[in-house]
Amino acid sequence: MALQHAKSREIVDLRPLGGKLKSTKTAAIVKSQYFEAVRLVVPAGTKIPPHKVPGNIMLHCLEGRISLGVADSSLALSSGEWVYLDGGEVHSLEGIEDASLLLTILLRQG
Repeated sequence: MALQHAKSREIVDLRPLGGKLKSTKTAAIVKSQYFEAVRLVVPAGTKIPPHKVPGNIMLHCLEGRISLGVADSSLALSSGEWVYLDGGEVHSLEGIEDASLLLTILLRQG
């Protein structure tokens, strides 16, 4: 069964999930030829190993806290904070607290 993506002009609720956070899974919001948006759910203690994507990415922490591993360091990202990474930059994630983030990937053309 394919995921239902948001349509043009459709309002998507990205408010913190609060008590529903533990039972919510990561979900794609929209994917076009230019970008992809995903509500990424990262439970405390969950590790997403180092990886990279070709396009530039932006992470907006909607709630909770994560550790974003980049190069030889890490950044703590908390509720309300936003970070940008160049395409191809290797990064990893670890949930410090249960967290949800808006992940936006700019897809390369040509």
